[in-house]
Amino acid sequence: MSDTPTAPADAQISADTPISGGTPVSGDDTSLRILSTTDLAGIDISPADVVATVEDAYRTLHSGLSDNPRKLTVKPPDGHSVSYAMLGRDGSRDVVAIKTSYKHGLDKGRDAQHYYTSLTLYDDVTGLPVAMMDCSRIGSLRTPAVSALLARECAAPGARNALVIGTGTQGRLALPFLLTTLPELDRLMLFGTHPDGIAAVREQLRAHFPDRDVEIVTDLRAAASDADVIVATAGAHTPAAVEADWLKPGALSVLVGHGLAPSTLHRADRIIATSEAQMNVTGTDMADADGELPPVDAEFPPVIAGAAVGRRSATERIFAYNSGLVVTDIALGHRFAQLALARGLGTEVPLWR
Repeated sequence: MSDTPTAPADAQISADTPISGGTPVSGDDTSLRILSTTDLAGIDISPADVVATVEDAYRTLHSGLSDNPRKLTVKPPDGHSVSYAMLGRDGSRDVVAIKTSYKHGLDKGRDAQHYYTSLTLYDDVTGLPVAMMDCSRIGSLRTPAVSALLARECAAPGARNALVIGTGTQGRLALPFLLTTLPELDRLMLFGTHPDGIAAVREQLRAHFPDRDVEIVTDLRAAASDADVIVATAGAHTPAAVEADWLKPGALSVLVGHGLAPSTLHRADRIIATSEAQMNVTGTDMADADGELPPVDAEFPPVIAGAAVGRRSATERIFAYNSGLVVTDIALGHRFAQLALARGLGTEVPLWR
């Protein structure tokens, strides 16, 4: 999967610039505005802004104002590709959206894979389309924001050491977001096998936290045993597989991609998931010998809203499953659409004319 390009510094549009008016909409009911990868790359938004937007989406979902149905999945028998379709409604923004995701080449290396994802937003007040956009940057920002929120709510008190496994898109963005919600982290570790990816992790970290650096580790077991927070973002072909008995008391393990062995789930003292239904669909590689996944102790929306407990004690080992909820994509996509459309970015397509 290729990484989202970054616009030149002088082309960046600040997300702090005020936006006048309400929900952005296309001019009529015959056209759809398309926001490309390049359009969205020119919008600069800080990790703190992304975290706040995602947190608001979780709180709105928990309040009952939003709808986030279970995602639909199709996958061929040989597993070479996977496709998802997600429909949702954001009740605080009155926006309905459909997200699609298609990944091909799961049986190949990262460079040979193809990944396409899009988000189409509709204004549920006016009934008009807002925009259709490349969703890769939305997802690449939303996911580390969720991991950072999970860490904020579920890490043991006084957590100081963080380990990121993997150097793909999620691995590259994990540390800036973790430091946004847990600024007291002082030891940052990275396990990766791709030199270019390792360099990109360092580049992203220094872009947001110029005075911080990451320690590259090769002994995964030793690093995992020291970590208070582990975020596993690696691809399916990673050699990394942290086992439960490697973890220190109180450790939080967040699974985004790969890098954790099933034992970290099945032997956890507490299990948190952004969505238990989605974990049962997309987390089957973590199933036991009988093909079963353990029940979730709490879902994350009520945890972040304060209606459920994330961590109960300083010593319990927590496993957290981070799967995307479309309401978080909608909220962040709406934020990007506001910023982009207010500046005339995108291309109008007479789709229904």
